[in-house]
Amino acid sequence: MGGAWLTGGLAALATETGWDPARAARIVGTGAGARRGALLASGVPPWFMVAHSAGETFEGVHDAGGRPQREASRSAGAVYRIDRGTRLPIGPGSWRLALSSLSNPTRRTPAMLFGGSLPRGVISTEPLKDTIRRVVPEGWVDHPGTWILACDYATGRRVAFGRDGAPPADLADAVAASCAIPGFFAPVEIGGREYVDGGLHSTSNLDVLSDEALDLVICLNPTSSLHPPQAWNPAERVAAALRSVSGRRLGSEAHGLREAGTRVVLIQPVTEDHRAMGPNLMSTRNRNPVIQTAIETVRRQLRDPEVRDALADLPPGEPHKVARPPGPPSTWPAVGPATRA
Repeated sequence: MGGAWLTGGLAALATETGWDPARAARIVGTGAGARRGALLASGVPPWFMVAHSAGETFEGVHDAGGRPQREASRSAGAVYRIDRGTRLPIGPGSWRLALSSLSNPTRRTPAMLFGGSLPRGVISTEPLKDTIRRVVPEGWVDHPGTWILACDYATGRRVAFGRDGAPPADLADAVAASCAIPGFFAPVEIGGREYVDGGLHSTSNLDVLSDEALDLVICLNPTSSLHPPQAWNPAERVAAALRSVSGRRLGSEAHGLREAGTRVVLIQPVTEDHRAMGPNLMSTRNRNPVIQTAIETVRRQLRDPEVRDALADLPPGEPHKVARPPGPPSTWPAVGPATRA
C-alpha cells in the first residue's frame, strides 16, 4: 500500500509541478520508497508506473532484457512465496541485533530490538529483485545520487547503498534488502553480510542528507500521516500508533535539515488515503484505488500556497517524462532503460 501511495504521489508531483523527479540530485529510498526510487532513477516515469499498475499494455515496449512489457508483473514485487533456502524460523532471527539493542538503547531504535527478536523471515525477496532487474539487469543505476537504505542484520548499522564508502551491491539486491522486513522477508546477503529493512533505523531517513547542503528536499512518506486517524478497532489502532512513531521521527529529521538551512517539503497521507490503504500496509488489494486517491490528495497538498512557493523554482522536465506522450508507443521518445521494437 505504501508503494501504491508513492506511485500516485510521484505522478502528482510530476504533473502538478512540470518537474521530473528523476532529476533530483539525490534520490533516497527505504522499503517501498527504495523500489519506487530505483525505478525512477533508472528512467521509468511516474506516469508509466501508474499505467503499468493499472494493467495497461504497450505493444512494442520491452524491458532492458528484451522481454515484452505485457509480461511483467503488475504487483511491483508484492508476490509472497516461501524462500527456498530459508532456515526453520525458531527463536530470534538475530540474537546479536536484539542483544545490542538492549545493551545500547540510546544508539538503537525500539524497532531494531523488535526486528532482531522476531523469528527469521521466510518470504522470498526474488519477486522484488525481478522488478528491478527488468530495468537494471545488473550493477547500479546510472543516476549518481541514488541511495538505497538498509540495516545490517547483525549490528543494526545503517547503510546507504550507492553512497561513497558503502559496500558495492547490485541495485536489485540493495532494494530487496531495504524491503526485507524482519520476521516476514528473508534477509538479503550482500558482500557476505545480511541486510534487512532500512525502516529499522527510520522510515524516512531524511537525516542522511544533513551534510549535503541541498537547497530543497521533497519527502513523500507513506508511513506517517498528515491527518492522524481516530482509530477504534485494534488493527487500525496499531496502524495509527506506527504512523505516529514514523511521524515523530520524520518531524525530527525535517527539523534538523531546516536548521541547516535546507527547505523541506513534507507530503504525507491524509484521511482519504488511510481509508483507501486500510490498516494492513502489506495488503495487495486496492492498489489502484490507492494510487488514484494519492494522485488527488497529493495534488491538493502541492497546491498549498506555502508548498507551491517552495517548489516554484523547480526546472521544467522533459514533457515525455512528466506526462504520458500522445500517440502509440512506437512514436514515443525513449523512456529510460526500456527499449522499443
